[in-house]
Amino acid sequence: MSKAIGMVEFTSISRGIYATDQMLKTAEVEIVTANTVCPGKYIAIVHGDVAAVNESVRLGESVANEFWVDSIIIPNVNPLVFPAISGATMPERIQALGIIESFSLATMVIAADAILKAANLEPIDLRLGTGLGGKSYFVFTGDVAAVEAGTEAGKSILEEKGLLVNCEIIPSPSRLLIESLL
Repeated sequence: MSKAIGMVEFTSISRGIYATDQMLKTAEVEIVTANTVCPGKYIAIVHGDVAAVNESVRLGESVANEFWVDSIIIPNVNPLVFPAISGATMPERIQALGIIESFSLATMVIAADAILKAANLEPIDLRLGTGLGGKSYFVFTGDVAAVEAGTEAGKSILEEKGLLVNCEIIPSPSRLLIESLL
């Protein structure tokens, strides 16, 4: 599995697509996702070894020019972040739920990684900007103490940057709510 994840966020969709092509041609990385996000932006997320991700993201920033918004590189990323981004998670058992919401896409990926590293937690969904007016959110599960620890880890990252919208913990979520999330 990959050891690093990188993301570049663009204000121009056409420049984002062009830069993503350059990022993929420059370094030995694979695409996690590359798509439009609200409000009219574009993100490219790649993974691979740390050096390749670093090279790819740096090139994406360079090609972005005035259309660059933000970028991140997370070495040794928690491997559960990848399926959460693509929405391919289905925990066997859902205990308590944690939901954390941010004004930033890139910082939410950092927060999700920290949340998953903070305690024994499983991701449900990491939604980045699509249909959210440029916001993002992360839904995760575990026992109540683990969800509390994860929420605090994510909350501290988002508060430090002034990007936290809200967070909630639901100790025993309704089965009907869980079905609507999956």
